Amino acid sequence: MAVGFPEVRVGEAVRYEALSVFPLFDGSQVPVEYLLSDEGIGSGSVTVEEVSQEGSVPDLLVENKGDVRVLFIEGEELVGAKQNRVLNTSVLIAAKSKVKIPVSCVEAGRWRHRSRYFGSSGSCSPSRLRHALKGSVSHSLLERGEHRSDQGKVWEEVARQQAALGAASPTAAMADTFETYKGHVDEFRKRVQYVDGASGFAVAIGKKIVAVDRFDKPATCHKVWDRLMSGYVLDALEAPAKEGQAEAADVEQLLLTANGLTWQQANAVGEGEEYRAQQGQDVHASALTLHESPVHVSVVVAG
Repeated sequence: MAVGFPEVRVGEAVRYEALSVFPLFDGSQVPVEYLLSDEGIGSGSVTVEEVSQEGSVPDLLVENKGDVRVLFIEGEELVGAKQNRVLNTSVLIAAKSKVKIPVSCVEAGRWRHRSRYFGSSGSCSPSRLRHALKGSVSHSLLERGEHRSDQGKVWEEVARQQAALGAASPTAAMADTFETYKGHVDEFRKRVQYVDGASGFAVAIGKKIVAVDRFDKPATCHKVWDRLMSGYVLDALEAPAKEGQAEAADVEQLLLTANGLTWQQANAVGEGEEYRAQQGQDVHASALTLHESPVHVSVVVAG
């Protein structure tokens, strides 16, 4: 099957300071029925907890007691239990099922229960962290057939950004970086809002396109827009002033590059099919599909 970004129109950028967001419009999508993770967790139909009383850093247990499948998105943050985690890959959890999902720790200094269940933080990993995640997970899939990240690199990136932004955290928690800059995140969200009809977007920090996300329908893009933007705000706050701006042609070139990559199927964690592709160590891409309909396709580029 064709995986990537076919027939995508790049819209006019929405810009604020170093951040530029280009909406993507795609009329060829076949939507899939699901709830998002925060919707399922909020309604009580979905629970996320440690796999056992002892816990396992790279795994969590999801139970979907509802009648509709649930989508967890790569890089989204879950908070609580023994330590905060982020998703290593996008996962569809079938209705009435239990699935062990692959995650990475973004709170190096805590390993004790704060709560039994995890909640959604409403935040998502910055682009450099997503790049480290996607690259190491793709390598792990190739070498061992597992969705494992390089946990050391994840901790290093969380610590690097906290040092760069002057954010203090007693447990080295990424969530504390977001809390420190909550006012900035809120301001950026006001200035860079969802564009009606967009089913995806490309993000640039200064002149550099750092990520592209495409979903199966505009409704999903609308719901996750603010969540994904949170990480890119931290990226933008690190950027030097007056670095220049990316243009739509830069997005189009990255999409051409992504579509020209060799996509290989990997074992999906939950429902659907998963595909991976890369160009050297700079460009990493993945796609989660269901019955050949792309649910979430993403590309991240080294910053």
